[in-house]
Amino acid sequence: MKTDPSAAHARDLYWMRRAIDLSKLCPPAEGAYSVGAVIVGVDGDELAHGYSRETDEYVHAEESALAKLPEGDPRLRAATLYSTLEPCSERRSRPRPCSRLILAAAVPRVVIAWREPALLVADCVGVELMTAEGVSVVELSEVAQEAKAVNVHLGIM
Repeated sequence: MKTDPSAAHARDLYWMRRAIDLSKLCPPAEGAYSVGAVIVGVDGDELAHGYSRETDEYVHAEESALAKLPEGDPRLRAATLYSTLEPCSERRSRPRPCSRLILAAAVPRVVIAWREPALLVADCVGVELMTAEGVSVVELSEVAQEAKAVNVHLGIM
C-alpha cells in the first residue's frame, strides 16, 4: 500500500505546529534557543513531547521528550521526532548532544522546521550526523518563520 505524499506532508505540518506550540512554553533565555519537540509513533499517536528548559535550565526539547520514554523503547525504532530546530551536534551543558541522543534511541526519521544558524555554535552538523547514520531528515521550510519567531529574544527573524 502506497502512502499519499500530500497526506504525509499534512501530517508532518500538523505535528510540527504542535512542536511550535510547545516551543512557546519555553522560558526565554539569553544564549539559548526556544525549541519544541514531539515524538510520534508509527500509528500516529504522540508518544512524548518536550521543550527547552522544561525540567531544568539546560534541558533541550529533544532530550526532554526522549527522557519521558523508557530507554530502549521499541516504539522509537519506527517513530518520527519533530523538532522546531535542527538537533544540536555539540553542547556545553551535557555530555551528549541531541543528534547523538536521537541516534542512540534509534529514531529513524526526524522532521525539522529550520537548520541551526551560526549564532551560538559555529557549525551545527546535527542533520549531517543523523543522515550519515541512515536517519531520514526532512526540513519543513514553509514553517521556518513560525519556529524562528519564538526566538526573537535572540535577535532572530
